[in-house]
Amino acid sequence: MIPKLNVAFLDAPITHRALHNATEGRPENSRTAIRAAISHGYAIEIDVQLSADNQAMVFHDYPLDRLTAASGRLRSLSLVDLSKIRLNGCDEGIPALPEILEIVSGQVPVVIELKDQDGAMGPKIGPLEAAIADTLEQYKGPVAVMSFNPHSVTRMAELCPCVPRGLVTSEYAYSDWPLPVAICDHLREIPDYDRVGASFISHEVTDLARGRVAELKRAGADVLCWTVKSPEVEAEALEIADNITFEGYLA
Repeated sequence: MIPKLNVAFLDAPITHRALHNATEGRPENSRTAIRAAISHGYAIEIDVQLSADNQAMVFHDYPLDRLTAASGRLRSLSLVDLSKIRLNGCDEGIPALPEILEIVSGQVPVVIELKDQDGAMGPKIGPLEAAIADTLEQYKGPVAVMSFNPHSVTRMAELCPCVPRGLVTSEYAYSDWPLPVAICDHLREIPDYDRVGASFISHEVTDLARGRVAELKRAGADVLCWTVKSPEVEAEALEIADNITFEGYLA
């Protein structure tokens, strides 16, 4: 049996990288952004990367320089070193996944996006999935996992068969993705959905009219979308999607 999303994931809008606003002291994927999302009753989407010592870190980018004053790649530093690097806009270090889940403690749903560790959506994955699985073993709140990389979703199905899993999907416009054309063409039509045992997709909001999205929804898939940035786009998206992932306003 493929696990379905908890209904709570469809009831409350999902904050993109938590309820972030750096000018108000809430950087994306930060503890303050997590707490703000909880206080509003929103579900939370977070991004997870791998540290040099194979720990699951809550951080979106591969390089450090957009979100911190540091340089280099997150993957080159240990959890201890990363925890000492301040996020721009607040006095917090980069958090690890166990701490973030401890803050949430089941108060709202959490969807964890595994960032691609292969570099080209390929099969060179494993340590990040193992680190997340270890963390989720004791977590009791509503949680789901997803990734652009189908290989990561397959591995999570093996490690956490009872945790709902989904594919993050996209139009895969060539200009937006540093991937070979053949990989973009393959992923665009979401051919791996059944193979990986997914029960939902989170699809690029500007591409929701794609026929494959409608086909999957008719077959029972829950359809989330990313990233909604205005009430007007929200209203349009919800004509197709079951829920939105949003930022930049209060949904």
